[in-house]
Amino acid sequence: MSPRPTVAPEQRPSGHTENIPNVEPSGVKTPIHVRNVIIADDDDLIRKMLARWLTRAGYNVREATNGTEALRIVREQPPDIVITDWEMPGVEGPQLCHEIRQLPLPHYVYLLILTSRNDPKWVVEGLESGADDFLSKPIREAELVARLRAAARILEGERKLQQLARTDALTGLLSQRSFYDILCYEFQRARRTNRPLSCAMLDLDFFKRINDVYGHPVGDVVLKVTADTLLRSCRHSDVAARYGGEEFCVLLPEISEAQALKWAERFREMLRATEIVAGDKKLTVTCSVGVSGLYEDTLTPEQLLDQADQALLCAKRTGRDRVVTYQTVNQNVEFDLDESHRRHDLFEGILAEHVMTPIVAPLQGDETVEHVAAYFLRSRISSAPVVNENGQLIGIVSEKDLMEAITSSEGWNRPISELMRPHVITYPADTPVRVIYEFLCRVAMRRVIITDQGVPVGIVSRASLLRWFRNLVLSERARAKGQQLAADNTAEDIIQDALNQIGRERDKMAQKLVEKPPDLCAHLVGAASRIQEIAVDILAFASAVQNPLGEQFGCGASSVVD
Repeated sequence: MSPRPTVAPEQRPSGHTENIPNVEPSGVKTPIHVRNVIIADDDDLIRKMLARWLTRAGYNVREATNGTEALRIVREQPPDIVITDWEMPGVEGPQLCHEIRQLPLPHYVYLLILTSRNDPKWVVEGLESGADDFLSKPIREAELVARLRAAARILEGERKLQQLARTDALTGLLSQRSFYDILCYEFQRARRTNRPLSCAMLDLDFFKRINDVYGHPVGDVVLKVTADTLLRSCRHSDVAARYGGEEFCVLLPEISEAQALKWAERFREMLRATEIVAGDKKLTVTCSVGVSGLYEDTLTPEQLLDQADQALLCAKRTGRDRVVTYQTVNQNVEFDLDESHRRHDLFEGILAEHVMTPIVAPLQGDETVEHVAAYFLRSRISSAPVVNENGQLIGIVSEKDLMEAITSSEGWNRPISELMRPHVITYPADTPVRVIYEFLCRVAMRRVIITDQGVPVGIVSRASLLRWFRNLVLSERARAKGQQLAADNTAEDIIQDALNQIGRERDKMAQKLVEKPPDLCAHLVGAASRIQEIAVDILAFASAVQNPLGEQFGCGASSVVD
């Protein structure tokens, strides 16, 4: 398996019941009670009599004088049971049953028809319309109450099965499908009311190691404790689910991404401090969390989940046991991986060191904002790794980070160690480039840092990948059968163009050496970086041309440093 990259809640209006599962928002199983009844009858005397009997039996009763009114009440506040007369003005009993069966209600409603029509053909018509039972007139109190008790037993059994289907058997949290149903509803509600909504995805760190070392029974205990801790940290309006394996998902209505970040940090610390006891074993676990809020360009519930998942990937890749928000990952275009793109494998044998743009001069943490700003401007780059006195990577700083300090004269003298981002997405130099490619396709960020024993040695960006594979494809096309002459011409054109570019950069460097400007170093580093990019182009093309049988690439951009 390839490594993965390291306000008070609004009351839901009673008229909105679309696709809301019949479970508590937090995913906790609750007792099931069948108590709510609607009586629909145009005869005031009979309706009042039935209401008195059922109230005495402990039911909550609402009355409707006709079928249209009963249908409105069912839409607004779905009952457990509807008792309806057959003959009513407008919507009659069988039609009312049919209309109720068409509604997207959160649970099954038991329908009982009262009628003096005892002919079998009328019974068949009523059952076909959606009724569950009949009660012949004249009505007796004891028989009516007994039939409702039988209905309650049926409904309780049905809802217990429904609850089991909607919850995870091990943890008691919602299942992935049930979570998605509520996500769709809350997403629509947030869009309709212009209120915030956030989603958090969390993954237990190194959970497979727990199963391998302690066994699956201990792993199950860890999952249960995690679920219990998750529920204790949630509000009643939050929605927690086991999303799959050791991955959990939480929906946070009425919460912005910044507030969700604070919640996630509290939960992470709470789980980290929890001692898990499984038989004679005692252990603790940590988790990585990705958080995303609802943005203007978040168009679907699936996209909100995906944004949280991108943030989770980055949390895992930057060292685990931390929370990363989608905002820190940046927002850019997403890419869909198509299986057809993999039919001809261009990744075979290519490592990060072959594709990366080498780093000439990383920044030191004590360098000032003023110095780094000049470096960025002269080098025409937007970000750079930061190292300590031993050359070890300690962070990354970008133009955006500098923007925090440039509005005051004092800010220009601040060391970049105070502004840099300490969590950096890194990969070893011998990582297969396919792993990095799939990560950059999956998330919104544009580049990753390549390291060798903690020392930054290069950068792989979307641009460098495009450049490498563009040249590779061009060379393969030119090398096709019968195209050798074209291949020679292509090679000559590419090499000549590259040499011309290198010549121009050489002339610029020579001119700066003569002028000796105060920021000479920045000029030289920028020119050297651009020459390295040109060298990467040449090496990509040369590797393809010199390996006509598709052998593994033997040279790469890292040789430029040598």
